[in-house]
Amino acid sequence: MGPAGDAARPRRFFGVYLLYCLNPRHRGRVYVGFTVNPARRVQQHNGGRKKGGAWRTSGRGPWEMVLIVHGFPSAVAALRFEWAWQHPHASRRLAHVGPRVRSEAAFPFHLRVLAHMLRAPPWARLPLTVRWLRADFRRELCPPPPPHMPLAFGPPPPRAPAPRSRSGTSADAESEPDQGTEACCALCALSFQDEEGPLCCPHPGCRLRAHVICLAEEFLQEEPGQLLPLEGQCPGCKNSLLWGDLIWLCRMGAEEEEEDLESEEVRRGFDPSLPTPPHTRGCL
Repeated sequence: MGPAGDAARPRRFFGVYLLYCLNPRHRGRVYVGFTVNPARRVQQHNGGRKKGGAWRTSGRGPWEMVLIVHGFPSAVAALRFEWAWQHPHASRRLAHVGPRVRSEAAFPFHLRVLAHMLRAPPWARLPLTVRWLRADFRRELCPPPPPHMPLAFGPPPPRAPAPRSRSGTSADAESEPDQGTEACCALCALSFQDEEGPLCCPHPGCRLRAHVICLAEEFLQEEPGQLLPLEGQCPGCKNSLLWGDLIWLCRMGAEEEEEDLESEEVRRGFDPSLPTPPHTRGCL
């Protein structure tokens, strides 16, 4: 579905995880969080606030990261998913999910919410992966994830370095425009603005460069009732492309800034969609 060697290519990692408390005094508590580095993040949680962990997990360890959902096209997308998973009662997209009942433990409740989230827009159309980090904690999700979302086991794939440029999606020099010529969209023939980068086909030898809106409209010709493409055929080389892969490959940003978003202090003021005060975050 993707270019050759896609399975082995490391990507930028944005994950939303589920922690489970193994401390006998607090056993059964869970915590939902965002990370770009799962191994480091669980160490921070178990190290307490002085090591960068969250205050709701500090002093209650050990914590085990048992599940992580990854494949988000950006940190913002992952943070919004995290917030909705933490606060399903406050998310209008999850109004159909029943509240937690008294006989329901926190762990199965969070899995029930997750199952419905993966079937709800806009998350149902993202190229997400549901990964069990602890096989002994695995439960069947009901309803099951959409067919395009794989179920995986074990540690996540290697992390990728930050992209060097918005258009640098291939090492093939043929895919770069001639120096001194103005880059234009292959679909509308208009030039790219300085503040926006084009989407570029990652297949070797393909020179497709297009506006995000133009390529989205091209992909959505096969799905006119949708707002967000899932996949489509490259107008240049005719290969099949996942929309999430294209967004990943064109992203530009400093990895240090993304890692800072793991901090509760930074994230509380990061986005209007994350308005939760610290005493309501994550842990039940």
